[in-house]
Amino acid sequence: MGDAPLLELRNVTKIFRGGGPYGGKEFKAVDEVTFSMPSEPSILALVGESGSGKTTIANMILGFLEPDGGDIYFKGESISSWLKNRPSEFRRKVQAIFQDPYEIYNPVYRIDRLLKITVKKFNLATSEAEAAELIRNALEALELRPQDVLGRYPHQLSGGERQRLMLARILLLKPELTVADEPVSMLDVSLRAVFLNYLEEFKKKYGISCLYITHDFNTAYYIADRAVVLNLGKVVEIGSMEEIIHKPLHPYTQTLISSIPIPDPKSRWEERSELRRLELKEIRPEKGCPFVLRCTHAMKKCEEVKPSLVDVGGGHMVACHLYGG
Repeated sequence: MGDAPLLELRNVTKIFRGGGPYGGKEFKAVDEVTFSMPSEPSILALVGESGSGKTTIANMILGFLEPDGGDIYFKGESISSWLKNRPSEFRRKVQAIFQDPYEIYNPVYRIDRLLKITVKKFNLATSEAEAAELIRNALEALELRPQDVLGRYPHQLSGGERQRLMLARILLLKPELTVADEPVSMLDVSLRAVFLNYLEEFKKKYGISCLYITHDFNTAYYIADRAVVLNLGKVVEIGSMEEIIHKPLHPYTQTLISSIPIPDPKSRWEERSELRRLELKEIRPEKGCPFVLRCTHAMKKCEEVKPSLVDVGGGHMVACHLYGG
């Protein structure tokens, strides 16, 4: 299936049930989400506020959660089939980059062991000498000095070093897809561009695609080729990163873009967002457009009918009744 998309979500839905702020009712964390990534190496940004369903989608792609509706495909084969028939191969081809990898490291083991386990589990080397060379090369490629990193424990590394260590692990495996969930949100601003440059290098040099999950349009614009904008579990806009930033169509996207501070120290920034504050019980409308309660363009139709994604030209898609959706 060489022509199949690298990653494809078709009408994916995830429902959570239980207590909490929704009074024991079930709610759709992800609501019929559809998007894809091409077979060619690319970086796709999945952008939205907290609670928009980004991490839930990531967990379903990684196989940690099962969809309640729809399906997810990797290279033309459903992820459930990959995990049933070839789980080890899938785990090597699809890797995660977390917000802070410290939480996934066993604090009692040194860095050496963490990397050696990766080499051994995926049969990356035929001897200890070859394994040591692979590890050394991967660390040096990420500007980590092996003599300074190996032998230390995760807590002895800075946040930036831990993130680069995660990238070194990615470089050892050379997956076809990385799912990066808010990978720079805990890094100093000075380190964010360095980290993102590595993701770009991985795409160009090794053909590693990335689903870059973030709430931050600034970093998304810096790194991504295309973007999918989520609002309360629903896709409201899809397009090239340039189009999304410079010609946003959906009122939700427009509001988020207008809230980005202007990078000019001489210009005083005043938030131009028109999002009104909502009570928690109001946040998820049961029907219609997910943005209807906060949209200044809302019509009666928006309260009743869920808009469909329509292509307005050049692959720029929007789910809004203002555009016939």
